[in-house]
Amino acid sequence: MNHRARIRLSAATAIAACALTITACNSGSTVTDKPKAQASTPASKGSGEKPATKKSAAPEVAKVGDTIALKGTDDGSKLDVTVVKVADPAKGADEFTTPGSGKRYVGIQFRLVNTGSVAYNDSPSNGAQVSDADGQQFESAFADISAGPSMSSDVKLKPGGKALGWIVFEVPKASKVSVVQFGMDSGFAEQTGEWKLS
Repeated sequence: MNHRARIRLSAATAIAACALTITACNSGSTVTDKPKAQASTPASKGSGEKPATKKSAAPEVAKVGDTIALKGTDDGSKLDVTVVKVADPAKGADEFTTPGSGKRYVGIQFRLVNTGSVAYNDSPSNGAQVSDADGQQFESAFADISAGPSMSSDVKLKPGGKALGWIVFEVPKASKVSVVQFGMDSGFAEQTGEWKLS
């Protein structure tokens, strides 16, 4: 094999490897906004009503209060993620915690429940971001707010374990925050949950 043939073969191999890497990283990535159906509440004793056995239909698009079931990259890695509350604008936890000039804090309270068969270990704020009505996206900020305790930066949950806390974002004052997204594995999981905020 001559020198030119070797160069062509090396180039073809490199291009094929790059194509496979790009395909592997992008294949199967999904954003889901379909919440889980909520279990109906049973009828109270003595009311004469029959207990409900069906689950109520889930809304079309997840909103505040809804839960989305997400999968991580490892087998058996699953979370039920709920956007519990929104604080917009959110006030810093003390006089030293303030957003930058022309910006405000937005707090989103998340509840995480490990529904998988393996332990969950992550920094949840790394996988969260908000978007405004114009499509601008903002990552989480390192700040505590007066609305309540922040989500831990090192959450470890055994199967069945739960975590609750606020994730804070710093956004321009003029931005209308409309969507929040959350992905497992610091956002590197192929599945991302999305909730409509307005």
